[in-house]
Amino acid sequence: MDAFHFALTPDEKHYLKELVRLVIVARLAGREASLPPPPTDVLRRPFGAFVTLTINGRLRGCIGHIVGDRPLHETIAGMAEAAAFGDPRFPPLSRREFENVAIEISILSPLSPCPDPALVTVGRHGLLVRQGSRSGLLLPQVPVEWGWDRETFLDQTCHKAGLAPGCWKDPKTTLFWFEAEVF
Repeated sequence: MDAFHFALTPDEKHYLKELVRLVIVARLAGREASLPPPPTDVLRRPFGAFVTLTINGRLRGCIGHIVGDRPLHETIAGMAEAAAFGDPRFPPLSRREFENVAIEISILSPLSPCPDPALVTVGRHGLLVRQGSRSGLLLPQVPVEWGWDRETFLDQTCHKAGLAPGCWKDPKTTLFWFEAEVF
């Protein structure tokens, strides 16, 4: 896999983080956010993305869209609302929690089939496993945060899909990889 060369300027990153805040604040106030126009054309390009919310280092919501089928700023806005109010693992974010929330954005490269699991690099690649109707995805930063090696990362991606560890070795399982710009 060629390296994912997608670098945003500090202003573009600031715009996206403020967009996340704007969407959440609007929803907390019971209204729909009016999205400010993106400052650059880069933010209008289609990319998949995830929005991760944490409070004191603990996950509070993480939702993403893996396919780049709409402009990045729209994807980020939609995933911000979904991470704050639609992650089934958590109740909707409260005003009080919002005061302490940290925002992380991951912009994804297109997914492609991984030709050999031995080529997976922890900290560089994210993974998606798919077997039948089950699939699971882990972002590139997850194994670093947990101190996993490659095999543990592969096994945990299987676990995320509700599959047994080692499912990635099964010929019925498809393994995809991707990279991400994370900030």
